[in-house]
Amino acid sequence: MNELGDPYTRTGADVSGRVGIDWGVYGVPETYVIDRDGRIAHKHIGAMTPGVLRETIMPIINKLKK
Repeated sequence: MNELGDPYTRTGADVSGRVGIDWGVYGVPETYVIDRDGRIAHKHIGAMTPGVLRETIMPIINKLKK
């Protein structure tokens, strides 16, 4: 585990492939921030780094919490 924590604590399975198509998944790694209504609030394509987490992902999460 790295300083960002275990990335596999919240995973799902898209058995039919429908969610991947709906979300526009085309490669890995991709990270999604999903709002309370189940909508994609942000899609990050590429590696998750401490900088991306601090500068991009956390501000979005904090805004969604309000």
